[in-house]
Amino acid sequence: MEGPCSPPTAGKFVVVGGGIAGVTCAEQLAINFPSEDILLITASPVIKAVTNFKQVSKVLEEFDVEEQPSTMLENRFPNIKVIESGVKQLKSKEHCILTEDGNQHIYKKLCLCAGAKPKLICEGNPYVLGIRDTDSAQEFQKQLTKAKRIMIIGNGGIALELVYEIEGCEVIWVIKDKAIGNTFFDAGAAEFLTSKLIDEKPEAKIAQKRTRYTTEGWKKEVQARANAGNIGSALGPDWHEGLDLKGTKEFSHKIHIETMCEVKKIYLQEEFRISEKKSLTFPRDHHDQSVTTDKEIWPVYVELTNEKIYGCDFIVSATGVTPNIEPFLCGNNFDVGEDGGLKVDDHMHTSLPDIYAAGDICTASWHPSPVWQQMRLWTQARQMGWYAAKCMAAASVGESIDMDFSFELFAHVTKFFNYKVVLLGKYNAQGLGSNHELLLRCTKGQEYIKAVLQNGRMMGAVLIGETDLEETFENLILNQMNLSAYGEDLLDPNIDIEDYFD
Repeated sequence: MEGPCSPPTAGKFVVVGGGIAGVTCAEQLAINFPSEDILLITASPVIKAVTNFKQVSKVLEEFDVEEQPSTMLENRFPNIKVIESGVKQLKSKEHCILTEDGNQHIYKKLCLCAGAKPKLICEGNPYVLGIRDTDSAQEFQKQLTKAKRIMIIGNGGIALELVYEIEGCEVIWVIKDKAIGNTFFDAGAAEFLTSKLIDEKPEAKIAQKRTRYTTEGWKKEVQARANAGNIGSALGPDWHEGLDLKGTKEFSHKIHIETMCEVKKIYLQEEFRISEKKSLTFPRDHHDQSVTTDKEIWPVYVELTNEKIYGCDFIVSATGVTPNIEPFLCGNNFDVGEDGGLKVDDHMHTSLPDIYAAGDICTASWHPSPVWQQMRLWTQARQMGWYAAKCMAAASVGESIDMDFSFELFAHVTKFFNYKVVLLGKYNAQGLGSNHELLLRCTKGQEYIKAVLQNGRMMGAVLIGETDLEETFENLILNQMNLSAYGEDLLDPNIDIEDYFD
């Protein structure tokens, strides 16, 4: 029988998770309470640190993400103590966390930042890979060196990047939407980017400024744990840098997109032989010699809901994430959102006393600003981790605190296919119904600009390329100025909008 929590370590503040949200939260608490020990519990020997942080505008921020050994964090903040262990159980009534290493930790305030894991289309199939963290990306690279054809399932950021980066291997890309990048783009922006997929890629890779800290040194012992299915933190926007994503064939791009369908069934080689079904060859280009015939025998076959069947070497499942809440549920009555996250209020507080959550694990359940939405992205993990620390600090000294400004307007800057991409507000007219209009400006191969307006006021925007309009558009969305008078002129390249709205 287990006794009550004996307090081998008691910290005023305990944070679980070594990703961006957890590390940002712990750092912020360490700065606010220099004489308190802050405990950071993480299953992985590397943590994710934000470096080169730049506030680009009021709400847009850019930063790099670096993997570092946890000792580097402890050197920067002597009052952060990293406990390298998974969580076994949370006893919220006793304010106590049990870790896999057999220890117990008492907390006054706790922040759960355990992230999310990839949704796999099929558990336990050796030919299905989920890509979410550094280990899975390296495993993927290893598999790819032997591959002639792979199938990618999913339409989010990782799928988009993969399709663009992979060379010398046929790619069949299966998406359930009409157009690529549905979570990020409308059909117009998708079309703008798809043309880039078909063009040859520039040979010279632009050197990335993100430095890499690889985990080779302690790979061995970690590998044993990784095989036990331990989860690393999410990848960043440049995750494929430093990985050489080349298959076995000598050609740059060979991509076939199957839209509006999903995976119906996966067959292993022998099952497929017995089924006596027929698989398709890779669809031919009008001027192109087909690389493989369907006489080829593949290790795995995929039947799609549109009845087509393709064989391939392996399948990449990039269909989004599920918040990692299991370790904390037993015996605790958390309110859980429809997307499987721990519900948090506008102070990042869960439904249980003294427990906060931030990043991919949580579901924002406050009444949001009309131009903000939650997306499981790095920028939001950083903002939530930072704000959760502020809220925990204020609550522990009995003060109240205002909602952070970063939740006023959704803003995200990233890169797809080597283009700068800025997303602002309701950039896809999310939740605006049919009562909105779109203004578009597109210069093929150079820029794509879309403004979403409702009742003459800007509600969102997509900017692809070097448009230099992000600050102007951000201001127009934040101040909700009536733009009806400008009509189409708003995007006229010969008119400098900034002159109007300074």
